[in-house]
Amino acid sequence: MPAQSKDTPLIICLGELLVDMFPAELGRRLADVSAFQPNPGGAPANAAVAIAKLGYHSAFVGKVGDDAFGHHLYKVIKEQGVDVSGMRFDSYARTTLAFIAKPDENSAEYVFYRNPGADLMLKADELDREFFSQVKALHFGSVSLVDEPLLSTVKEAVHLARKVNALISFDVNHRPSLWNSEEKALERIWEMVPQANLLKVNEHELRLLCGMDDIDDTNPVEACLNLLKHGPELIVVTLGERGSFFCTQEAHAYMPPFKVTTVDAVGCGDAFIAGILTRLVRAADWRTRLTKEALLEDFRYANAVGALTATKQGVIPSLPTAEQVEQFLKDHA
Repeated sequence: MPAQSKDTPLIICLGELLVDMFPAELGRRLADVSAFQPNPGGAPANAAVAIAKLGYHSAFVGKVGDDAFGHHLYKVIKEQGVDVSGMRFDSYARTTLAFIAKPDENSAEYVFYRNPGADLMLKADELDREFFSQVKALHFGSVSLVDEPLLSTVKEAVHLARKVNALISFDVNHRPSLWNSEEKALERIWEMVPQANLLKVNEHELRLLCGMDDIDDTNPVEACLNLLKHGPELIVVTLGERGSFFCTQEAHAYMPPFKVTTVDAVGCGDAFIAGILTRLVRAADWRTRLTKEALLEDFRYANAVGALTATKQGVIPSLPTAEQVEQFLKDHA
């Protein structure tokens, strides 16, 4: 079991824990894949495991089906050191499945079997209020905003976390195939943007939110400053194999990537945000980490977490420990 410490700040990841059906081969579209291999997945769950493996007290709050897949997922993330006291089982809805194709090593296609999935069935009255009173950071994504009752549960969780001045982290993580329309997706995402302190987007989501096609990926200052006007204090832009970018009202910078041989990029963004969150919550007040000097240090660390995750197949088996990240940074000094 990873060396997670309950003495470290509590980071709650809320949302979907599901079965990722990984393709048997790379370089094919979904309809052309010959077979699929089941693996634990879901962006918030991936982040929770990554945080635990980095030595922090992470908890996953969400719902799975009361079925073989759901109980397997519960066992897997518990064995990885994640606090699962906030997990619930649903006897009506099945555990969600996500079929994935990898046309190349740096891109992915998704189709979700979720009508509804158990992850959508978590209700607000199933949240442990006392547990949320201890949270230092809450992380969630837009996959949890698609439908009720989970939509209202996310809003309640954000309310509880804000009451104790926790850092609210929102990963846009836009999955078009889950939504009935792009308009509804944007409406729900924009509803939560003002509630977030940290907003994580990739370059495509940045263009989507800002309605700008001519964004300079390595220097998207104008687009990020526009998002900051709506409430977030830190914009995080992940650029895949091209690195990352951050922007606050006072500072911005591009962080180049580490050069590694990419085997599988799925989950690298979740690993990256885990790296950022663990660095921010180390401070008594996370806002003291929003200087350019501190963020450059934190983003270098997060880039290393993401880079190491890309070097192996499957998300959870690839997530590095704190010791592996420190050694990687020494090797790349």
